[in-house]
Amino acid sequence: QVQLVESGGGLVQAGGSLRLSCAASGSFFSINDMGWYRQAPGKQRDVVAHISASGSSNYAESVKGRFTISRDNAKNTVYLEMNTLKPGDTAVYYCYADAVTLTGRNDYWGQGTQVTVSS
Repeated sequence: QVQLVESGGGLVQAGGSLRLSCAASGSFFSINDMGWYRQAPGKQRDVVAHISASGSSNYAESVKGRFTISRDNAKNTVYLEMNTLKPGDTAVYYCYADAVTLTGRNDYWGQGTQVTVSS
């Protein structure tokens, strides 16, 4: 199995920045796609950004130009640099990983980290 642990969330004023980190651990052969999702109260969990093992990234339209996803494969860690934060970015942010283990390829999720942006 794979465990994903997020960190870096917190309270920030609009226009500020935060950097989220997610470290993968456990028994796995490889991690393919990784990403970040977010869920605000009363709303569904939506994709924020994805990044492939080779570094190719995609973003939700609402965060393009403001957020940057990156990964360090040697550390099995994915990051999300969030700039020019808006109150609408307030949500619990979840780390995602597509990993291969002895039992096959599966999706894994972190516990989430709260990001609150004040106006």
